[in-house]
Amino acid sequence: MSGKTIFIIILTAILTIFLMVNTEPVDFNFLVTTVAVSKLLVIGICIIVGFIIGFIAGRPRKTVSSYDDEIQKNNPTENKKDLSDEDRAYIS
Repeated sequence: MSGKTIFIIILTAILTIFLMVNTEPVDFNFLVTTVAVSKLLVIGICIIVGFIIGFIAGRPRKTVSSYDDEIQKNNPTENKKDLSDEDRAYIS
C-alpha cells in the first residue's frame, strides 16, 4: 500500500471515532427556531460540505496548453510562398 492510502485510512478511522464519541444532542439555532440536533449530524454535514468545497476549489482549471497551439488554432499555417492553382496556370 502506498503512503497516501495509509494516510487516508488512518484519517477516516480517526474521523469515524471522533464522530461516534460526539453523539449527544445539541441546540442548533436556525434563523427563526431552535432545534435539538445530534452533534454527529452537524459535524458530519460540515465535513462533507468542506470536502466538496475543497474539491471544487482544488481542481485544476482548464487552460490553454501552449501559446503556440493557440496561435496555430487562430491562424492556419499556410505557407505564403505557395502559389494557388490559378496563379500556377497563369504563369505556365
